[in-house]
Amino acid sequence: MTLVETPTTSTVPLGGPSLPQERRLVTSIPGPKSQALHARKAQAVSAGVGVTLPVYVVAAGGGVVVDADDNSLIDLGSGIAVTGVGNSAPRVVAAVAAQLAQFTHTCFTVAPYDSYIEVAEALNRITPGDHEKRTVLFNSGAEAVENAVKIARHFTRKQAVVAFDHAYHGRTNLTMGLTAKNQPYKNGFGPFAPEVYRAPMSYPLRDGGLDGVIAAQRAILQIEKQIGADTIAAVIIEPIQGEGGFIVPAPGYLPTLLAWCHANNVVFIADEIQTGFARTGHMFASEHEGIVPDLICTAKGIAGGLPLSAVTGRADIMDSPRAGGLGGTYGGNPLACAAALATIETYEADNLVARAADIGRLMVDRLGALADVDARIAEVRGRGAMIAIELVDAATNEPDAALTARVIAAAHAEGVILLGCGTYGNVIRFLPPLSISDDLLIEGLQVVGEVLARQN
Repeated sequence: MTLVETPTTSTVPLGGPSLPQERRLVTSIPGPKSQALHARKAQAVSAGVGVTLPVYVVAAGGGVVVDADDNSLIDLGSGIAVTGVGNSAPRVVAAVAAQLAQFTHTCFTVAPYDSYIEVAEALNRITPGDHEKRTVLFNSGAEAVENAVKIARHFTRKQAVVAFDHAYHGRTNLTMGLTAKNQPYKNGFGPFAPEVYRAPMSYPLRDGGLDGVIAAQRAILQIEKQIGADTIAAVIIEPIQGEGGFIVPAPGYLPTLLAWCHANNVVFIADEIQTGFARTGHMFASEHEGIVPDLICTAKGIAGGLPLSAVTGRADIMDSPRAGGLGGTYGGNPLACAAALATIETYEADNLVARAADIGRLMVDRLGALADVDARIAEVRGRGAMIAIELVDAATNEPDAALTARVIAAAHAEGVILLGCGTYGNVIRFLPPLSISDDLLIEGLQVVGEVLARQN
């Protein structure tokens, strides 16, 4: 896109849906104001906090993010699947503003309030299964995972937990142990929590298209022989792996694991932190294979950008811990609860499950057309508005992390926010907000195709 002159005067643009939905490059990316802010970041913020794209945001909404230099970038990341309803969605803004005028905090475990109960009721209603459920609220995805494991251990009176190859579950001590990828998430941070074991995941592109049931039986055999069912409290799995590369297990893999868990008094935990809340064309990704987890962990898309997470599950499991065993000072903060209720209302009232499915079809069609003419795209995969391409060396079919990094950097320079992922660093993931227009999404995908074609 051609650069345009910087306006002689500028005002901070409005956010939310009122923001002009356009890709606009006023300066190079990052511009001088963002560069100055990034220099301040280096002096004030821990170097351990990395930045994918150092443009400093002043407004966002719909399908765009506007930076301090008045560049408007197409957002294909949604803050890592958080702003599914769009930034500053009207219902969310109104609900949070109203709550802000009432009170900001009491701590639910000290002096409770009804919005926490309403969020729990909503999650009990919309998560898979019609059994009796309970919910507890926390602040982050990792916190939800930690507590799901706590609850499963308390309920089963067993200790071991099984996670999977390519998994990502967080950056706390226990969740680092559950996470598969060493760099940058685990290296140098150990020792990790004990009694965490790993089993093989179904990865159709890289396991020869192994049948899902057979792949699950392979994992179960390893679990039984190396760990033993009588020691395992829980199996935790992402129905579609996120940081691991948007890996969709082969059909039958998840139901076979779930059946084994139920036969062996093992709690099946679905980590739907990235896949939840309409992202995959169902409200939850577990629904694609008709599975009903014992416990489900949610966060990210739950509250329109405010920090909130939850564990929802079978009442008998969730009621196992004694009073005081679960909770936290900020868990279920009233502002976040207000945002969550408005966010869930928006998913349902605006039919964003169907919108995610439409976005998915558009992305698969466009990216599939690229794959048809470029052998470096080994696979287009995912569900709904959670799609990825895996890039390889066309001659060897080996993962090409360098190509992936070049494509992402070039797209950033052209005003399109992209995110990478994958154990091998060779996957580009597409997570547009469900509020993005078709025209803006198509333009973003065209830019990706153009920058990929320019890479040697």
